[in-house]
Amino acid sequence: MFELSEEHREFRRSVRDFAEAEIAPHAAEWDRKHYFPVEVVQKMGKLGLFGLTAPAEYGGSDGDFTSLCVAIEEISRVDQSMGITLEAAVGLGINPILTYGTDEQKQRWLPELVAGEKLAGFGLTEPDAGSDAGATKTRATLDGGEWVIDGSKQFITNSGSTITSCVTVTARTGTRENGKPEISTIIVPSGTPGFVAEAAYDKLGWHASDTHPLALTGVRVPEANLLGERGKGFAQFLATLDDGRVAIAAVALGCIRACLEMSVQYAGERQTFGGPIGRKQGVAFQIADLKVMADAAEMLVYKAAAMKDAGASVQDFKQAASVAKLYATEAAVTATRIATQVFGGYGFMEEYPVTRFYRDAKILEIGEGTSEVQRMLIARSLGLPVE
Repeated sequence: MFELSEEHREFRRSVRDFAEAEIAPHAAEWDRKHYFPVEVVQKMGKLGLFGLTAPAEYGGSDGDFTSLCVAIEEISRVDQSMGITLEAAVGLGINPILTYGTDEQKQRWLPELVAGEKLAGFGLTEPDAGSDAGATKTRATLDGGEWVIDGSKQFITNSGSTITSCVTVTARTGTRENGKPEISTIIVPSGTPGFVAEAAYDKLGWHASDTHPLALTGVRVPEANLLGERGKGFAQFLATLDDGRVAIAAVALGCIRACLEMSVQYAGERQTFGGPIGRKQGVAFQIADLKVMADAAEMLVYKAAAMKDAGASVQDFKQAASVAKLYATEAAVTATRIATQVFGGYGFMEEYPVTRFYRDAKILEIGEGTSEVQRMLIARSLGLPVE
């Protein structure tokens, strides 16, 4: 049994109060206008949400990974766009610099990121390199003490907002003795000549999240912008994604909880045939299933988070992260379908939040490792010879 501490429960209440007051009343409008609310992101920063896992020397609270998952869950319970903004800002923006950066890099980038005054992106995915990240085509060569980077990235979160300070990109920096590409990670500041965040995507969901394709043409940055060891970029992003999988499972958990709460309320209020629809087994049983999904996802998410905080082995944590991500995200997609069905025709109307949750949920099964990739990783962790 993985039960949150009283401190975590109190923290949950404070984040929920913030989410209900500052995000929930505006989420539908942001979604409709495809508006990225910088002002609310920075309020999240003042609340300390971006610095939960960062050391105090950079303005963080020296907190644990479980606290971050609690915050992501509660924000996602009212709006997945803001939930994924927080998840990506910490997991993909701050964590690589915090984990692999030099002291100079940390001092330069982390204080503003931890404070939520600025955001950072993680440029991994490319048009021909998604799950097969080893197929990266972006290249970086050294020239006179500078990296010269050419290539493109796609689906990059927090990469083109007015407060984006940098994007960490993976690139080929050479070829290994075995003929495979040497992949390294390089920090590219926003505003660098040749680095362009192209027009934001017109997405199915997550309309209030900042997501762009990136073009890098002759981008020159100092050699010192290499993040971590040269040639270790592939291992770095794999470790980064392990944390991210638990965090995005927390987004999914928030989605499931919202579906459960909305369905219970609606089924108790909606009257048909002389009584509330919740008294009919066809509806009640579906809502009961939502409760099971919420409890199961909660256990898996916070078990994995507790393992991270306890310093579990890399392999054990990797398996737990994939299990949590796989179950929670697929359950979230099912939960939104059930909730939409409970609402009937009203579930198809944009005036009800359930419609937004339905649109937002599908990407959860795709981002930070598809369901198919998670099944492959889990099978491998069991010793199966999966290709």
